[in-house]
Amino acid sequence: MIELLVVIAIIGLLSTLSILSLNTARARARDAKRVADVKQIQTALEMYFNDAGIYPSAATSGSPVLYGSNTYLAAIPTPPTPANDGSCTTPDPAYTYVQDGSGASYHITYCLGAQTGGVSAGWHTATPAGIQ
Repeated sequence: MIELLVVIAIIGLLSTLSILSLNTARARARDAKRVADVKQIQTALEMYFNDAGIYPSAATSGSPVLYGSNTYLAAIPTPPTPANDGSCTTPDPAYTYVQDGSGASYHITYCLGAQTGGVSAGWHTATPAGIQ
C-alpha cells in the first residue's frame, strides 16, 4: 500500500513539472509570434514605402496594408493571447503603429514577456532601422 502511494506521488510530481514546462513553452511561442508579426508588418511597410514614397498614415490590427491595387499584408496581425506574459502586464499590449508627421518614418511598439531571439523582455519599438 505504501509503495502504491509513493508511485502515485511520483506520478503527480512528474505531471506537475510537465505542465509547468508546457506553460513556459507556450509563453515563449507567443513571444516568438510577436517578433515574427512585427517583422512581417515591417516588411509590408517597406514594400508600401517603395511604391508610395511614404509610409501609411495609419495601420491597425486587422486592417490591410495596401496601396493602389497592391496588397502587401492582407491583415495586420493581432498579438497572441493571453497578453499578460511576463513583463507584458497591461491589458492591451497591441501592436501600435505611428507614422511620423512627414511619412518618412514610423514606429511600432510591442511587448515581449521574456527574452526572445536576442530581443530582451519588455516594451520595444520597431522602426525602419530595425527592432530596438
